Amino acid sequence: MFMVQRRFLALAFVLVLFAIMPVASNHKVFALDNGLALTPPMGWNSWNHFGKGGFTEKTIFETIDAMVSSGMKDAGYDYIVIDGGWRDNHLAPDGSLLPHPKRFPNGIKPVADYAHANGLKFGLHTCPGETDCGRDPVGGLGREALHVSQFAAWEVDFIKLDSCYIDRAIMEEKYKLWRDLFAASGRDILFSMNAGRNQDWHLETGNMARTTGDIRDSWEFLSKHIDLNDKYAASAGPGFWNDPDMMQVGNFGDGFHRNDTGMNEIENRTHFSMWCIMASPLMAGNDLRDMPQVTKDILTNKEVIAVNQDPLGVQGTPVWDDGEHHQVWAKRMADGSVAVALLNRGESAADITANWSDIGVPSGNATVRDLWEHADKGSHSGNYTATVPSHGVVMLRIAEE
Repeated sequence: MFMVQRRFLALAFVLVLFAIMPVASNHKVFALDNGLALTPPMGWNSWNHFGKGGFTEKTIFETIDAMVSSGMKDAGYDYIVIDGGWRDNHLAPDGSLLPHPKRFPNGIKPVADYAHANGLKFGLHTCPGETDCGRDPVGGLGREALHVSQFAAWEVDFIKLDSCYIDRAIMEEKYKLWRDLFAASGRDILFSMNAGRNQDWHLETGNMARTTGDIRDSWEFLSKHIDLNDKYAASAGPGFWNDPDMMQVGNFGDGFHRNDTGMNEIENRTHFSMWCIMASPLMAGNDLRDMPQVTKDILTNKEVIAVNQDPLGVQGTPVWDDGEHHQVWAKRMADGSVAVALLNRGESAADITANWSDIGVPSGNATVRDLWEHADKGSHSGNYTATVPSHGVVMLRIAEE
């Protein structure tokens, strides 16, 4: 009862904040109330760098170590999620899941235990149909309760349920069944859904839902995923987040999709900034064991992460667009300030102006802070202009004086 009252009071506080503050989107929340994902989940997923078979138990243990030693854990990342490839290519005779015998010869529980011993949470990928995404017959259809009982026994904290090859006519029914089984499992299991593009039933079913196909490591894919995710901004909020897929930050063309063009440092910074202003889940997808300093600096920028993790839970949206390549995005924050991204999709540097009237700041003076330079830019009246590099972003926090 106390836990229910605490969650109710927390939600009431957020709703009061929302009621008294103008926001930069049509924001409404009817999210799953399981007490999880009150801010966007943060963590790491194996897929974008390692794919289905490019890792072993040793890789995951080393990644857990790197999550801690790199400063990622201190920055707020806490989920370690193994995507496709952890399972064997068949089920046990009783229908239960089998860990891959070569990649995880000691089973899954020791990996979860090691994550927990390091103060992290542990997650897995699975599928609700007859097969996984590679057509191996290891899906959960008709075996949902059995598989959830295994996840609970392994002390899993996060499940990504991927809709590969499931009959669309039964998708809603089956995803809600998984939700109910998680709720009855005795564990807090964050429910990440890849169940087609955003549907009304997603909000009451999971904690995050994909709004796009799989992301690739290129500027073209990044730009497309930003626009696709923006369509669903009104549904995001505490308990439910729009997911434009795991991040490619730090792969530099050397991830699972080896033929991708890759993104440079400026584009990686834009990638991270836009995921943060859109209140997207921050699931890193690079090799944490071998991160250059530039990647660490991007993924652990606490001022930009604070925009993503703001408890008001607004998904930022574009509030000005010149119709060509330049945009201003805004996200109302719980303290009354506004996070702003000046986004340049063009092929050359450009001056972009944030007008107070566009971003929801009262006319008059306001203080400006640059979140990548970690520098105060002083007091400005009515607007602020910055030069933004090609494919770059200037990330600001603007507060009325």
